[in-house]
Amino acid sequence: MADVKLLGLWYSPYSHRVEWALKIKGVEYEFIEEDLRNKSPLLLESNPIYKKIPVLIHNGKPICESMVIVEYIDETFEGPSILPKDPYDRAIARFWAKFFDEKGSSVGRSFFLKGEEQEKAKEELHEMLKVVDNELKDKKYFVVDKFGFVDIVANVVALWLGVLEEASGVVLVTNEKYPNFYAWRDEYINCSENKKYLPSRNELLAKFKARILAASVAE
Repeated sequence: MADVKLLGLWYSPYSHRVEWALKIKGVEYEFIEEDLRNKSPLLLESNPIYKKIPVLIHNGKPICESMVIVEYIDETFEGPSILPKDPYDRAIARFWAKFFDEKGSSVGRSFFLKGEEQEKAKEELHEMLKVVDNELKDKKYFVVDKFGFVDIVANVVALWLGVLEEASGVVLVTNEKYPNFYAWRDEYINCSENKKYLPSRNELLAKFKARILAASVAE
């Protein structure tokens, strides 16, 4: 029996990427909730360079960075493949996963920053969504014919973006503006295969409503 621990935050899309991969593979694991204001010695010891979550600890060996961890899980544990088998499809999946990993931070910055920095983040978010909407013009999925690695990494735009919109009352995405992205997101959230892996939307909504309220009071 493998000893698997995950250091993370239950409401973090980065932690959730790893949890989704572990669940696909049917791996039992211990989730250790971190406090980023008071990071545990285990987190600091396991990720001394970045000191960030998530960290997967497999048989005492730490692996850092969510995309790296997901690929490690796919290669290490038996079960359904997360990345495509075909080398070309794998390359395309890695390309789009890197795109979402690099651009996805604009989602949080669009809601939690203020002034010019917030407006710049919103511009970046809309540029990202234009690219995504165009990519999905004639297809249902990013790679091959099912949800996979790209979609796991894209969770911040698929689920967290909508939660933040509702929590803040600020709508950035409409079906009229981004119809292809909107259709993909709707399928992503409502697909029965995905639902069993997604965190509770109501719990996420309550968490971010409280966070946004606290930020507004502190201004």
